[in-house]
Amino acid sequence: MGVKRVAVVTGASAGIGAATARVLAGEGFSVYGGARRVERLEALAREAGCIPLALDVTDPASVDAFAAHLPDRVHVLVNNAGGALGLDRIVEMDEQRWLAMYQTNVLGLVRVSKALFGRLEASGSAHVVNIGSIAGLETYVGGGGYTAVKHAVRAINDTMRLEWVGKPIRVSEIDPGLVETEFSLVRFAGDAERAGAVYVGMQPLTAADIAEAVRWVVSLPPHVNIDQIVIKPLAQARAALVHRQS
Repeated sequence: MGVKRVAVVTGASAGIGAATARVLAGEGFSVYGGARRVERLEALAREAGCIPLALDVTDPASVDAFAAHLPDRVHVLVNNAGGALGLDRIVEMDEQRWLAMYQTNVLGLVRVSKALFGRLEASGSAHVVNIGSIAGLETYVGGGGYTAVKHAVRAINDTMRLEWVGKPIRVSEIDPGLVETEFSLVRFAGDAERAGAVYVGMQPLTAADIAEAVRWVVSLPPHVNIDQIVIKPLAQARAALVHRQS
């Protein structure tokens, strides 16, 4: 019996990260889930059989400690940790929120990818999947901070493809539209009513929908690289253009 392939998922304590960890575990991967909320990871581990590890992608020491607990070879890395904070217009910018988004979505992605690069290359056939957003393709009023960081994620993803061409590492970006997770609850600082209003009158995507896209991308033959997938619910044409039932 062959050695199990290893998958690493950041931001695995909830939403897309947790759904992806479940799906990859079901595909036979040995899944290492990283997040700050370790108690949630432990619950996921009991359910899906993945291995929970504390990880704060904004802290270089935490990233190094996380990497030190991983095997010598990693076959799949899903950079999922990230999120939005607030809906600040440019002239109302909350600098700390914007810095926090950059630390998590952009620098966190790079920190983890850098720390795991040697393990990815050593696997002989690896795949990095970066979870972006349609916010990396367009902008909207009040979204300057979040769209800026997701545009940066897209730039990092494309640079990985350029710098790693010829290496046994595929690089893919998955850009979801509206997905009903804790995303809006975090964005609006726990305001459940405001978060719920984002999805009123329409059927958003689920975390499982995005996890299925990750599963498909990494399941393809090693010579096939899916550079980018954009996934939106049927009711959403653009970030700020959504058809809602009355």
